[in-house]
Amino acid sequence: MMIISSGPRRLLMAVVSVAAVLVPFYSAHAEMSAWADNEGGRMRLVALAPDAGGKIRAALQIEPKPGWITYWKEPGNSGIPPQITIAAESGVTLDAIAYPVPKHFFNGAIEDIAYDAPVTLPLSLTAAGKGPVTIDAAAFIGICKDICIPFQANLQLKLGPAIQSHPQEEAILQAADARLPKPPSQDFDVTAHAMSPERKTLSLDLVLPAGGPGEGKAAPDIIVTGPSGYAFTKQIGGKRDGATFKVDISIGKLPKDYDISGKQWSVLVIDGERAMETTLAFQ
Repeated sequence: MMIISSGPRRLLMAVVSVAAVLVPFYSAHAEMSAWADNEGGRMRLVALAPDAGGKIRAALQIEPKPGWITYWKEPGNSGIPPQITIAAESGVTLDAIAYPVPKHFFNGAIEDIAYDAPVTLPLSLTAAGKGPVTIDAAAFIGICKDICIPFQANLQLKLGPAIQSHPQEEAILQAADARLPKPPSQDFDVTAHAMSPERKTLSLDLVLPAGGPGEGKAAPDIIVTGPSGYAFTKQIGGKRDGATFKVDISIGKLPKDYDISGKQWSVLVIDGERAMETTLAFQ
């Protein structure tokens, strides 16, 4: 079990966050903002003009420096997830953030779910009304090496007319979409799940891809995300039999008085070069 509010590195972040300052606006009159720089890396905003329904394809590009990492949506026991806020006066709302497949890192007692290379987080936005659009976004991420440094920047972007072609931005967004985990399929899915009565273990039955790089492995990497701030990764008694895999995931402590009935959790399964993410619904 991992709860992101605790951990040795988290304490270091709390110390340095006192000195963290807001990076000034990085603006551009194009479809990419200027880069905002930090000791551990840089980030910028990329977007295309709204379609006829006001939907905007966008992304936050993050480039950690060599040896640094930045975090997934549920980062582990020592980090913080990316946070993006769009100024209400811009008339643009953030509908969703998507996350490419992360890596699972272990360093002694510290367990991180993160990215150690450039990563682009797809964003789904909606613009209200018609006419020119200016996106004012405040982005906050943790970027870490030996310590974690809070990295906060205001990124401003003015979008041109939709009739213009922007092949560079299109390529960036398409590459980001290609790195997202896939939805369940006939050969890669969770076929059954059940929480134990005492809520200490979650049993999973999976069908895994046959003939792929992960087939010879004893177990896939499984990351279960429950209540906000909680991720569970410890496997108990996993057994792989051809394309099927049965395993229990240790749940441990949940929030006090947490009622799982009617809740939906998520599970990310990484098997070789393939990754699948799906929802676990509890009755």
